Order: sequence, then C-alpha cells, then structure tokens
Amino acid sequence: MPENESVALTFVLQKFSTTTFKEMKLAVVGATGLVGSEILEVLAEHNFPFDELLLVASERSVGKQIDYKGKPYTVIGLEEAVSLKPEVAIFSAGGSTSTEWAPKFAEVGTIVIDNSSAWRMDPTKKLIVPEINAKELTKEDKIIANPNCSTIQMVLALEPLRNRYGIKRIVVSTYQSVTGTGKAAVDQMMAERAGEKADMVYPHKIDMNVLPHIDVFQENGYTKEEMKMIKETKKIFSDDTIQVTATTVRIPTMGGHSEAVNVEFKEDFDLAEVRELLAAAPGVIVQDDPANFIYPMPITAHKKDEVFVGRLRRDESQANTLNMWIVADNLRKGAATNAVQIAEYALANGLI
Repeated sequence: MPENESVALTFVLQKFSTTTFKEMKLAVVGATGLVGSEILEVLAEHNFPFDELLLVASERSVGKQIDYKGKPYTVIGLEEAVSLKPEVAIFSAGGSTSTEWAPKFAEVGTIVIDNSSAWRMDPTKKLIVPEINAKELTKEDKIIANPNCSTIQMVLALEPLRNRYGIKRIVVSTYQSVTGTGKAAVDQMMAERAGEKADMVYPHKIDMNVLPHIDVFQENGYTKEEMKMIKETKKIFSDDTIQVTATTVRIPTMGGHSEAVNVEFKEDFDLAEVRELLAAAPGVIVQDDPANFIYPMPITAHKKDEVFVGRLRRDESQANTLNMWIVADNLRKGAATNAVQIAEYALANGLI
C-alpha cells in the first residue's frame, strides 16, 4: 500500500472513544459562520471525541445559543476560550482574527487548525491535506494551516497521478460557489433571484452572471485567489518546479466548487491506469461515464466529504497531458472536513 494511502487510512478508520482522551476540550472559533456551522456538522457525523465543546465567536455573538447533537451551547468570547486552554481549536473566523488569536491559543498549548489564509504561506507553518502530507506534522506544530478550498480539491485529485507520472505544469480554471464568500454572498444571490433589492457583496450582480474575479487583484494582474492556488500547490507538494497558472471564477451556484484542470506530466500515461489510480485514492470518487451523462456536478457533491473527478481525457494538442474535471463541496473537504481530518490525525497519532 502506498504511503499516502496508509496515512489517510490511519485517520479515516481510527475509532475513537470519549474515554480515551479525558478532559479533552475542543474549541470551534467562528462557530456562528457558514464554515463554523459546517464544522459542527462534520464533527457530529465523524463522532469526534471531546469532553467539553467550546463554541467561540466575536463579541457581538457572545451569549447566543447553538445546538450540537440536540444540546444547547452558549457562545463564548475569545479571551474566555483561551483561558480555558482547549487541546484543539478549529478556527474559521477570518485572517485578522487568526493572526491575533491563534498565537495566544498556541501559547497555552492548544493545537490551532486554521481555515484562513493567515498562516498558509508562513514558512514556519505546515499546510496540510491529510491524505497527502499529514506525516509532516509533529508535536511542535501548534498552528496548522488548512489550504484554500479550491487548492485542496485539486491537489487531492492530482496526488496519486503526481506519484506515478510526475507533474510539470498545471493549468486550472475554477467555477466557484458563492458559498465561498459567505452567507452575505448567498443572501445577495437569493435576493437577486427573487427580484428583491440586494446588499451588494460583489461589485456586480451574481445571479445569472459569472465574475472572473475572486478576492483582490494583484499587481501582476492575477487575483489573490489565483495566487493562493499557485503558491499553495507548490508548498503542499513540496515542489517549486511545478509550474501552475490559474483563473478563478465566481458562479451562481451553492453546492460546491468545480475546476477544469489541464495537467502536463513528466511521463506519458495510460487512461485506464489513470482511472484505476484515482479510484484507489483515499477521498476521491471517479464519476466518468459521459455516454450516460455521469460526471461530477456541484449539485451532487453538496454535503459530501469526497472529491469527485471525471471528464478524463487526453489533451490531443500536447504530449503527456490530461484534462480533468474536479468537483467538491467547498464548505466540506474544502474547509470543514479537511480541518476535522487534521484533528483526527493528530489524535490518532499521539500529537495531542
């Protein structure tokens, strides 16, 4: 069994009991947001073990009630959460909050798993997709970065092919859900769809439209989202020789992100073997039967933890090059699921 598969199986199949980790405190920071809500769903589905659950948010949300498995929890503030010294804190509260508060949690011994972009390119922090590089983690890693949602699904699908053929170049165009921007963006789209006045999150109407613009534009003409995909891919694969270019696009969907990926390998490939490698990869599901209209779509990936791959075909214009279509729920594997899996790996491997 390849090493990446055994690493994935370590946390996928590990069974936990609430008696194994006594006095285990788990904090979810940003618990009232879209990703925070999804984290709670994933924790419940995975039966993640803890003795005490701390739901944490900004001061304006302190005192609110949130149900988890039918039990009400009162939202607390960041200072109180730090004073309680949780073993693990899963952050989904934005970059500025992570920059200020993640080190404070780390100082009291908490392992922080951060969904923002604050720590991803910090050379002292690990950028983790568990199926690929969880083995890099040690007990000294107190702040662990969760990659960008669009990066996670792409690298997970490419990992088994990279191990077999090597990668020279990746060209990716994304079709990203409004949920990636948050609840306010969903509200804008739904208001526009209903013909109502919308509070504008985007610079243009999003319903019945496509915006070739995610995050802020950089001096080189790329957006920050595009540069995230470029830089994070190289870091996760620990390979600066891979050439990556990206165009990231916002579309009016809610189920997940889709990506058209054109990847040039160092060696030639066999399409049947490509399908076999992908089908055997942990966390990947192949949906590639175009004759019967079977291919990945965000509407069917919604609320799923896996990454779906299809439309596999050789690029006839260039040697050793494959076209792929990759879809995943950006709030799940692109954020909440990946973060919970990191925590599961840390527990299963004695890092806490």
